[in-house]
Amino acid sequence: MYKPLKIGNLISKLPIIQGGMGVGISLSLLAGAVSAEGGIGVISTAQIGFTEPDFDANPLKINLKMIGEHIKRARKIAPNGILGVNIMVATQNYASYVKEAIKNGIDLIISGAGLPIELPSIAKGSQTKLVPIVSSLKAANIILKMWDKKDNTTPDAIIIEGPKAGGHLGFKAEELENINPSEYDEEIKKIIELAKSYGTKYEKEIPIIVAGGIENKMDMEHYLSLGADGIQVATKFVTTEECDADIKYKEAYINCKEEDIIIVKSPVGMPGRAIKNKFMERAELGRIPIKKCHHCIIPCNPATTPYCITDALTNAAKGNLDEALLFCGANAYKETRIRTVKEVLADYFG
Repeated sequence: MYKPLKIGNLISKLPIIQGGMGVGISLSLLAGAVSAEGGIGVISTAQIGFTEPDFDANPLKINLKMIGEHIKRARKIAPNGILGVNIMVATQNYASYVKEAIKNGIDLIISGAGLPIELPSIAKGSQTKLVPIVSSLKAANIILKMWDKKDNTTPDAIIIEGPKAGGHLGFKAEELENINPSEYDEEIKKIIELAKSYGTKYEKEIPIIVAGGIENKMDMEHYLSLGADGIQVATKFVTTEECDADIKYKEAYINCKEEDIIIVKSPVGMPGRAIKNKFMERAELGRIPIKKCHHCIIPCNPATTPYCITDALTNAAKGNLDEALLFCGANAYKETRIRTVKEVLADYFG
């Protein structure tokens, strides 16, 4: 039996967070729908203003404006629900994104694709809950130590993203081939123990949420039995009516086979998991030159990057599949039809 997920004074009826997916895959429609059903809905801030006409002229200004706009839209769908944003550490002007989300009353900020060491100092004085994403005990240790030492604080929750997750992964490419699930369960248990020790110090509960390839109730119960407090699910929400992505993106999941899902090299400098398509075949053959830099991520050098990740991901969200990077989780091929958010939640809580 599951219990509600408590993150400080936030109580989510269902112990599930919908993973943030950018660019443009989890915006206000999907996040609002999950939140309205009693889970935690998450808006991805990655190039969130990409559909706006003046985006190319001033991406930062438009992105910051649309953070507020999407939070507002999601609140209309779920006035009493819990909402989060996902802000990648690799984002250029990371601090501005964090401050904008807080200014617009977001309940929690989830942050990965790098170690969010500076997050507590940027968010200082706010009531917003801070939730780092880690994939290893080592990463958890660094974050907990640094937050404790620099800011005299500790996370409000921690998301452990396992090797079957979609998008950017916190593992080396070769590790992804060799991770033994039962060994990774041990890693999860160690992170839970570590979080407990900091929870004791700060006299607070630090709930642990596990993510990556969690398909059904049985998978969820497995992680809850290890001591986790909840799960994060992303891939299964892509093939919902409410998902913000173009129908062609959703159909790419429905039509793909297990062997189509590959590990790719991302310009962010981390491996990612995606569906093999014409774009990835071209990227494997050599560099795809960049027409215009959108100033999205810190590690990117437009002169040497293998391709523009903003263009590749916005093409995905718009359904221009032959020019797109189609991020997905390891089990995307298991999705066979378009469903509603309510139906996906029933896989876990029905």
